[in-house]
Amino acid sequence: MNDQNTPQVPQSTSFEGLLKRRQFFQVGGLTVLAGALAGCGSASGPASADAEQATDSSTLRVGMEAAYAPYNWQATQETEYTIPIENVSGAYADGYDVQIAKAVAEGLGMSPVAVKLSWDGLIGALQSGQIDVIIAGMSDTEERRESIDFSNPYIEDTIGIFVLEGSPYAECTNIQELSGASVMGQKGTLYDECIDEIEGVVHATPVDTMPGVLSQLAAGACDACTYGKMNEAGFMSTNSELVSLPLSEDGGFETTNPASVGIAKGQDEMLASINEVLSGISDADRQEYWDGACERQPA
Repeated sequence: MNDQNTPQVPQSTSFEGLLKRRQFFQVGGLTVLAGALAGCGSASGPASADAEQATDSSTLRVGMEAAYAPYNWQATQETEYTIPIENVSGAYADGYDVQIAKAVAEGLGMSPVAVKLSWDGLIGALQSGQIDVIIAGMSDTEERRESIDFSNPYIEDTIGIFVLEGSPYAECTNIQELSGASVMGQKGTLYDECIDEIEGVVHATPVDTMPGVLSQLAAGACDACTYGKMNEAGFMSTNSELVSLPLSEDGGFETTNPASVGIAKGQDEMLASINEVLSGISDADRQEYWDGACERQPA
């Protein structure tokens, strides 16, 4: 998995098309338009202050936690898989989301950088223009759609339940068997919202990160916790006491956990371009992105 293998996605090569794509970002049409025009000016002419300021029009600022492996995490060294974290000096972001961000940015003719933010701050940062897109394992929900728009899913996952070895719930095959149990999920995610599908559950107060959830489970603060099934092997490889409940096909959660790119409302052409890029990423490439992220994720 490297830049040379990033799928090439058909896109408009006209100057007008490029301007339309660029004008969606950051400071609005006039500044970005000046940057695009400056790129077509005389090489010998002096660059204006406006043109210098507008160089950011070629940068795609991608909001993420950089703390949600294998989707995204912070790294200390640059590799072919990483992008810089703009607001953390000397740091880089890696993960499945980062590979998707690189593909999206290339398809839009831009260079990606990560902006590290708290999960709860991502939507507000997108609305304020601090970031251009959210690529952070975020699901398209009705509530979030009131604030931002979403692309088609770039990954689809289901939700499982972890307990510790020796738990009286370890052999449960249906989530309803956890009635009366204390179950925790990550704050502000579908992993937390889905818990209420369990009748009679004690819905534990969520915490901000998945590592935090697992720490709470290990400390006995809850009986069980929810998680993304696609990263089951990764979680269990670094937490030897975890047991995944053997939920039957009809005994799991109705809620699934697809992830989509979030963009500010009113950017229909931008959304169409992103969906075009995503449609050009084959299932084989997506699996390669995921497998590679799972292999590289920090312990």
